[in-house]
Amino acid sequence: MKRPVVLYIAATLDGYIARENGEIDWLYEAEGEGDNGYSEFYETIDTVLMGNKTYEHTFELADQFPYPDKRCYVFSRSEKEPSPHVTFVTGDVPEFIENLKEQEGSKIWIVGGAEILDVLLKSKLVDEFIITMVPTILGKGIPLFKKDNPEMKLSLAKTKRFGQMVQLHYTVKS
Repeated sequence: MKRPVVLYIAATLDGYIARENGEIDWLYEAEGEGDNGYSEFYETIDTVLMGNKTYEHTFELADQFPYPDKRCYVFSRSEKEPSPHVTFVTGDVPEFIENLKEQEGSKIWIVGGAEILDVLLKSKLVDEFIITMVPTILGKGIPLFKKDNPEMKLSLAKTKRFGQMVQLHYTVKS
C-alpha cells in the first residue's frame, strides 16, 4: 500500500492560506482549542514536504526548525546550501513524490505552500485533505487552491470542532 500524502493546513472561510505578503497573523487571532489537533496529527506523519518560501518563512515564525524529528524535503528551483534538518530537492517534483510514496513509512505531510500544493494537485498526488476553517474573511491573499486543478471526488472522513474553528477531513475517492 502506498503511503498517503496529506494536506494539513488552515484556511480562511474565503479560502486563503496567507495574506498577499505571506503573513498568517489572522490565524493566531482565531479562537481555537488547545493546539487545534496539531499534536495528534503530527504523530501520524514521518515525512514533511514544503516549498522553499514556506521553509524560509518557518524561521520567521520559530526560533528553531519545527520538524527536527521528521524527514523533511524542501523543493527549490535553485541549488541551496546543505542544511542539517532538510534535504533540498531540485528535480522533478511529481516523480520524487511517487518514489517517496513507495517507500516504507507513515503519512507524508504537505506543510505548504501554495506552489508545491498546486504541482501535487495537478499531478493527482494528494490523498487526504485536512483543512481547518478559520472564521476570518481576508478578501484577498494567497489562495489555498489555484486555478485549473483536475476534478477530484472526495469522501468526508470526519469533522472536528476546535473552539470557533472547524476541521474538515476528506479522503480522495479512488
